[in-house]
Amino acid sequence: MRYLVLGAGGTGGYFGGRLAESGADVTFLVREGRRKSLSEHGLRIESQFGNAQIEVKTAVADEVTPTYDTVILTCKAYDLDAAIDAIAPAVAPNGHVLPFLNGIAHIDVLNKKFGRHRVLGGTAKIQATLMPNGAIRQFNDWRTLTFGEQSGEMTERVRVLAALFEGAKGVEVLAVADIGQRMWEKLVHLSTAATMTCLMRANVGEIIRTPYGRELFLDQLRCGAAIAAANGYAPSSAFMKSWEEAFSQQDSQYSTSMLRDIERGGQTEVEHILGFMLGKAEEAKIPCNTLLLAYTNVKAFEQRRAAGRLS
Repeated sequence: MRYLVLGAGGTGGYFGGRLAESGADVTFLVREGRRKSLSEHGLRIESQFGNAQIEVKTAVADEVTPTYDTVILTCKAYDLDAAIDAIAPAVAPNGHVLPFLNGIAHIDVLNKKFGRHRVLGGTAKIQATLMPNGAIRQFNDWRTLTFGEQSGEMTERVRVLAALFEGAKGVEVLAVADIGQRMWEKLVHLSTAATMTCLMRANVGEIIRTPYGRELFLDQLRCGAAIAAANGYAPSSAFMKSWEEAFSQQDSQYSTSMLRDIERGGQTEVEHILGFMLGKAEEAKIPCNTLLLAYTNVKAFEQRRAAGRLS
C-alpha cells in the first residue's frame, strides 16, 4: 500500500512522519522549498513521545501519478481548492482520500470531486507546528486521529488504516462508525475555542482567570452544542463534560491555530469555522452574540491585513 501526504507541516508532517518512521511507504507532496529542507535535514519531529529525524520520500506536483492507495489531506481549509488540484492526479483508481481538515464543509467539496465512496471522514487532535528551523514541534500530549466511512460501515480499508497507525510511535487512533458525529463534536469544541481565544487574543487559562471568562466560555460551548443539535448531531454528555472541564482550567495554555495565524499576521480559517457555525446558527434561529462578535473581530483583522495596517 502506498500513502501520499499533502504537505509536511504540523499535522501532516507529524502523523505522516510517524507512519514513515514505522516503515510504511509514505511520500510527502510538497513544494520545492520544503523538499530541499527535507532532503538536506530529513523530517524532524520534536515530541515528548520521542524525537525523530527521518529520511522521507518527497514529490512535487508535476511528478505524481495515480498510484497512491490513500491520500492524506491536512491543508488549511482556505487552500482546499488548490489541494484538490494537487492530489487529484495522485489518487489510484481504487484509492481514497482521508482529510484531516478543520470544520465540515470540505466533505461536500471532496465528495463532489472524488465521489462519496472514495472520501473518508476524519479528525486530528494535535497541537503541533512547523518551526522556523524546519522541525515539527508537538506542544502537548494530544496525538489522536479519528476516522471512518461516511456510511458508518467498518470496512477493510478503515481497519487496515487503523492497524497501520496503531503501529506508529506517538499516535492514538480511533476507527469509528459515527465519524459525522465526531466531526460535529470537534467543530463545537474548535469553534468555541477559536471564538474565545481570537476575540480575547489570549489562551484558555488567561481567559478563565478573568472574572467572567469561564462563564462566557461555557455559554459559547452551549451555543455550539445547540447549533450541532439543530443539524442532527447533538453532542454527547461525555463530550460536554470533558470540554466544560477543559474550558474551566485556570492554568491551561491551550490556544488555537486561528489565534496563532492572527498573531503572525497570516490568513485564517474564519469562514470555514466561525462563519460556517454562524450561518448554521442563523438558519436555526439560534442567537450567538459572542460568536458573532468573534467572527466580526477576525473579519476586521482581515480588512486590516489586506490594507497592510497590522503593524
